[in-house]
Amino acid sequence: MTEQIVIFDHPLIQHKISLLRKKETGTNEFRALVEEIAMLMGYEALRDLPLKYVEVTTPIETCMTPMITGRKLAVVPILRAGLGMVNGILALVPSAKVGHIGLYRDEVTHEPHEYYCKLPSPIEERTILVTDPMLATGGSAVAAVDFIKKHGGKRIKFMSIIAAPEGLNRLKQAHPDIQIYIGHLDRCLNRDAYICPGLGDAGDRIFGTK
Repeated sequence: MTEQIVIFDHPLIQHKISLLRKKETGTNEFRALVEEIAMLMGYEALRDLPLKYVEVTTPIETCMTPMITGRKLAVVPILRAGLGMVNGILALVPSAKVGHIGLYRDEVTHEPHEYYCKLPSPIEERTILVTDPMLATGGSAVAAVDFIKKHGGKRIKFMSIIAAPEGLNRLKQAHPDIQIYIGHLDRCLNRDAYICPGLGDAGDRIFGTK
């Protein structure tokens, strides 16, 4: 049985996260690192995709060999920072469909508000991988999974590069049935609800905005 919460300890993932944290890391490098980390994490997160055997003719003979089956995968980034992880997943599963969930955080309450939700159909038949580089308070993650479930999504995985214990606990308590994949569990949130030591604002660093 697949574990419900996976916190990675792979040296390549940890090394690349350390490079992400450095304030000297520029936009192009930051964006590339996010994609690379997403690919490395996705390799493990997608190990339980369903397979079926199909007939293939090799240069030597015909054989039965496994391929991904069913409606396959939907990647659903939480806008905007989650977009930075999509290409890393698509490099592994180019046939995956991509949806989008748009949320913004109230600067006073730090709670999320939805402004956009578009999911591949039929969402109920797909394995759904929700991406967001940072799991801070957990509000956006919980809201995103709420929206997906309301639209009929059932097989849901959440993937984040760094997380605060507060956000991870909130997500697993709200949605104990989903699988959660975390690149590194950081120390805590500060009074402004930023992850410490963190890596700054992932969206600004991916897209070069302030």
